[in-house]
Amino acid sequence: MNARPIKQIVLLSAFFLTAYLLATSLQQQPEEFASAAGASAIPSAYFEGKTIEWVVPFKEGGGADTWARFNANFFMKYLEGHPVVVVKNIPGGGSIKGANLFAQRAKPDGLMILGTSGTTQMPYLLQDPRVRYDYQQFKPIMAYPNGGVVYCSPALGIRSAAELPKLKNVPLKYASQGPTSLDLVPMFSFDLLGLDVQAVFGFRGRGAGRLAFERGEVLIDYQTSSAYLKNVVPLIEAGEAIPLFSFGALDESGQLIRDPSFPELPHFGEVYEQMGHSRSGIAWRSWFAFMSAGFGGMKLLLVPKETPDEIVALYEQAIVAMKSDSLYQATKVKALGLYPQATGAQAQKIFELATRVGEEEKAYMKNWLRKKYGLNI
Repeated sequence: MNARPIKQIVLLSAFFLTAYLLATSLQQQPEEFASAAGASAIPSAYFEGKTIEWVVPFKEGGGADTWARFNANFFMKYLEGHPVVVVKNIPGGGSIKGANLFAQRAKPDGLMILGTSGTTQMPYLLQDPRVRYDYQQFKPIMAYPNGGVVYCSPALGIRSAAELPKLKNVPLKYASQGPTSLDLVPMFSFDLLGLDVQAVFGFRGRGAGRLAFERGEVLIDYQTSSAYLKNVVPLIEAGEAIPLFSFGALDESGQLIRDPSFPELPHFGEVYEQMGHSRSGIAWRSWFAFMSAGFGGMKLLLVPKETPDEIVALYEQAIVAMKSDSLYQATKVKALGLYPQATGAQAQKIFELATRVGEEEKAYMKNWLRKKYGLNI
């Protein structure tokens, strides 16, 4: 994929500004965050000879896995001491299993890091009783907003989102990780559009959902931008998938705009209006709130809250360095999309955006899950 025009980069910068505006002010970090022995206790070559375990709570092949494996190579190159970075996939429960294990086992030494996705945020926001992790006990190393694209099989006989009304009475299946995963956003989207889509739960990651699509078991699917670029664009080029719409991005005033990585596709709001609805009311506000949390701060790289700031700083220095790498610059857009990977205060703001939703919108979504799937949270 070719690099996008400067105009789209400007729009994406505005996306981050929105994250700043929507999130609340940073709270003072407690003194216990700092190393008890002071900065001198953490040498610059702290990671030399060590192995870092990057926990991905999903199967191989999905967006979080693609993101982790792309970045891991650069971390090994630019982290002082050149540690080995091993990506460990721990799927299960729509990412709950891996996140729970991380919360239980990770020490504040920077040697185990967790790469979450919107799917990990959703059950936390909805207070799923299976969740044993608490985002307030983590702090971010890096944050990465992302997008998502819905696509369908050409067997359905449509060629764009403009023809979606033809599918209103067509029973469809969707391969889902679970009702409280990030799949909540596409499932709620299908419902708002009046489509007859039945979710089939139990798939262990969006990669598994895509494989079900490729086998013809489901005819409609969605993937996050990184997985879409890597695995779905080839299907589209081969005539085996039809792109429909993205979930969009936010501009500097908080308005929904087309995703800069996919400007040729309408965003959900455009399709929603096309289907005869207005962007107002509690249903729309709830969709917007959960989309913003799920995609605005989709990928978060986390460590335990007590991890010394000096260790976090080593990661941040490596991330800044990798962004100047010529290979990173040449391959990042095609691998992950246009979205910048944020550190420091910017990452903290995005972290807060991703882990907070208004009580009214939260209650509405819980009620929808109860009515739609009989899920009582």
